[in-house]
Amino acid sequence: MKVSDILRVKGGTLFTVQADEPLSRAMNDMAEKDLGSLVVMAKGALAGMLTFREVIRQIVKNGGQAGTALVRDAMDAQPLTCTGETDIDDVRRMMLEHHSRYMPVMDGTVLMGVISFYDVAKAVVDGQNFENKMLKAYIRDWPDGSAPEAEEVKL
Repeated sequence: MKVSDILRVKGGTLFTVQADEPLSRAMNDMAEKDLGSLVVMAKGALAGMLTFREVIRQIVKNGGQAGTALVRDAMDAQPLTCTGETDIDDVRRMMLEHHSRYMPVMDGTVLMGVISFYDVAKAVVDGQNFENKMLKAYIRDWPDGSAPEAEEVKL
């Protein structure tokens, strides 16, 4: 399964913020729209990612307030990215290794979408459920009419 398969199911809604916007405005957008992340854009290009993790770090750094901080002060300026052709297993591995919950999907310099760890986990579970159903159907419809005998496995 590829990242493009997740984006096709997820849809194309993207939420972005400009790097020079006040962090407080970005926080309001995240809270209002129930978002865990915003893609940070500058001059039409990916500039970074802002997640609740970066927001919390900036607030702690400012003594418990957003203050006059800008998005660029809090964002991850070098987010992990992937393409639509990236295999889901590779994305899962990268996200786990880098403790990343959100990943922009790029086609060259064009932002195609954002996938979350939830999206990846859901795709994996859905794929396993489909495979499980297919295997059960195959066993039920065994060619000679009798399903193979199950062997007891002792652990």
